[in-house]
Amino acid sequence: MTRAARRPVFFNPAAKAWTAPLTDCPELALRFHSQLPSYSPTGLVPLEDLADQLGVRAVHLKNETCRLGLPSFKILGASWGAFRAIARQLDLPLSSSLDSVKHALLSTSVSLYAATDGNHGRAVARMASILGIPAQIHVPVCMHGGTVDLIRSEGARVVISDGFYDAAVVDARVAAAQDDAAIVVQDYAAGDYWIVDGYLTMMLEIDGQLGATSPDLVVVPVGVGSFAQAVVTHFKQSGKHTAVLAVEPDTSASLWKSLRRGESTATAENTPSIMAGLDCGTPSSISWAVLRHGVDASLSISDFEAHQACGYLSSQGVSAGPCGAAPIAALRRLEGSDREKLGLTKDSVVVVFCTEGTRDYEIPHSVASDDPVELTRTLVKINSANPSLGSVPGPGETAIARYITAWMEHRDIEAHWIEPVPGRPSVVGIVRGSGGGKRLMLNGHIDTVTVMGYEDDPLRGDVKDGKLYGRGAADMKCGVAAAMVALANAKKQGLRGDVIFTGVADEEFASIGTEQVLEAGWTADAAIVSEPTDLEIQHAHKGFVWFEVDIHGLAAHGSRYDLGVDAICKAGYFLVELDKHATRLVERGGDPVLGPGSIHASIIKGGEEVSSYPAFAQIQVERRTVTGETRETAERELRDILDGLAGRVPNFKYDLRTTFHRSPFEAALDHPFTELVRKQVANALGEEPVMLGASYWTDCALLADKGIPSLLWGPKGKGLHGKVEYVEVDSIKQVAGALTAIAVEFCN
Repeated sequence: MTRAARRPVFFNPAAKAWTAPLTDCPELALRFHSQLPSYSPTGLVPLEDLADQLGVRAVHLKNETCRLGLPSFKILGASWGAFRAIARQLDLPLSSSLDSVKHALLSTSVSLYAATDGNHGRAVARMASILGIPAQIHVPVCMHGGTVDLIRSEGARVVISDGFYDAAVVDARVAAAQDDAAIVVQDYAAGDYWIVDGYLTMMLEIDGQLGATSPDLVVVPVGVGSFAQAVVTHFKQSGKHTAVLAVEPDTSASLWKSLRRGESTATAENTPSIMAGLDCGTPSSISWAVLRHGVDASLSISDFEAHQACGYLSSQGVSAGPCGAAPIAALRRLEGSDREKLGLTKDSVVVVFCTEGTRDYEIPHSVASDDPVELTRTLVKINSANPSLGSVPGPGETAIARYITAWMEHRDIEAHWIEPVPGRPSVVGIVRGSGGGKRLMLNGHIDTVTVMGYEDDPLRGDVKDGKLYGRGAADMKCGVAAAMVALANAKKQGLRGDVIFTGVADEEFASIGTEQVLEAGWTADAAIVSEPTDLEIQHAHKGFVWFEVDIHGLAAHGSRYDLGVDAICKAGYFLVELDKHATRLVERGGDPVLGPGSIHASIIKGGEEVSSYPAFAQIQVERRTVTGETRETAERELRDILDGLAGRVPNFKYDLRTTFHRSPFEAALDHPFTELVRKQVANALGEEPVMLGASYWTDCALLADKGIPSLLWGPKGKGLHGKVEYVEVDSIKQVAGALTAIAVEFCN
């Protein structure tokens, strides 16, 4: 498998000499936690084989898979934050016992509110249960159902937001503002931020467990940043020399991006991570003020790496969830040079924070490979059948768009999510050039036709005898994979111009994806659509126009020939003329590259019951157009036929509508971009490519209509829309290589 040039580790050398401000008596929180039911310090688990792999003296795992009866450390912050807020509202001293607080609450109304990606909300709900007060927890729309059920099991009311985590935060605050008894206990920057102090209990436990030993490196998972703030605050005190390594999901790397840019930066939340507690798009402003100075290094990991780390910890007897396993994945991805920059030696001691126990999640696909064949296999395994097609509507493009976004984020490729129509997203990735070069767009649709009726498993992605099988293998996940790999290759080349990948929705039906990408302002100096063309360059293709022809009759009882007008019989006159028109179009010859235009009746509807004269018949017609033909010319031809019938057939009445249309497409053979592509394809194939036109329609026409010179070129495959579909694997490699070469020459 060809490994990716992934997002690098960010190093902050200034953090080594930085000292965190002192905190208010962390022992107060520890004293409070000691009163909670079943309190005891969590274990520090040695990971000897991991220490051997890293070449360090010891790796200790702070095991927070069970803290106060919950599968997460979050109860430490949530309980202390709730206690501090309630104590202030009731004017109680911080030395108050838990029992005295519960007694005071009997004479007043208090409700706890929070937004959560999982564990924090459950912890707030548990604290409310301990205190005997109500809790309302707001969760993002993408939260796993099992996690929602666990929060409800604590007795809380759960409200599901329409958006992701940041939307849930807003919803919780709006709801709390309408409740005079509300106290918001949020793991996020707001007012008095006591939750961070609650996490310091864990740090004091580690000090006691390590004794005189001070860790050389601690590895902390980062969501909004409050737990990481507690870690930095404790280990960056005067006299300590501990480095802090922060880890985030690839798709929610807001701290990494903020550190790189030197300012707090929000990330998009369209690609939820299985590391749900770390899946936060905006860093806490209070935590950012500490983390920007105190984090020595920051990196991000993929969901698949977190999943693998869960498996490793399971082999060590630790049942962890993806957030808890993330620091293990972070350590395992460090290269030798990274470890050296962090100051790790054979005498170093490392502490990792395993922050949650095992939970249900969907096993993710790996995003590590830059092999276009392996990438095609992965894309085939993701069902992206178009919901507008088939007897059973497909799921649409959301899952595959999320995978593509995660794949790009893993490589630190700038990604944009375009979704004007809910559930129908397109994804844009861009590798920006240094300046002065041309922009190249690589376009491919990420939807497929229905998986219904496919022979065998349509999502298996098997490779046999040099062919990769599955729905969409040829049409056109192979071309999408080749374009994605070319995009990643372009990032390594340091080009002057931009390379833009557009993975678009809905090409199999109405092509709203490419339309929306263009409407969003994405453009280029040239484009290649990598549909499967059997490695032939297609520089032209037909367009189409869809019509509805309504034929009107007069309803009457079937016995009343003297009253009724049979719309279906009248439609027959039109069908005869339509057939003659189809023959004339073929005889006309049409375009020298594309051949003749064509027309056919696609669907006929009419009649209500057998005993009545039908008052209405509708014929849906498709007209395939060639260069020089337009929607207007095609409609005029039909209207001439219908007007002629109305003039000579008694009681012939009609309505004609154009319901949809797409332009034909043609690129000049002597255009410089055409010549460049032909040259690079010839280099890839070892022979001159075939140049021809296609009878079908593609998104090339939409690009060309916007003034973007475009060509159609992609791998070899068969069975498009059929019961068995495959692509030849060697052709995928050829296309990926040639697209890379085209980008290098064109963009420089």
